[in-house]
Amino acid sequence: MSLVVVLVFFGVAAGVIGKIKGSSFFLWFLIGFCIPFGGVLAAILYRFDRKEPLRRCPECNKVLALHVQVCTRCGRDLEWPEEALFER
Repeated sequence: MSLVVVLVFFGVAAGVIGKIKGSSFFLWFLIGFCIPFGGVLAAILYRFDRKEPLRRCPECNKVLALHVQVCTRCGRDLEWPEEALFER
């Protein structure tokens, strides 16, 4: 019984951290519940992409992250832009 309580606490901790970083609470809860220490550590180290600068592909006008080198829609090689389009 005490093991289940500890697993629930790890699940809630991973879920809250994941939700703060903009991901699904339930998904991170399951990861933290099934893999207690690893799930919380993964939630802490999870990359947070919401404030990443964006740019637009000049060929198909798809909005992409600034660090993307090849457009995922049209396959064009992208040059480094002069400035970022905007942030999310």
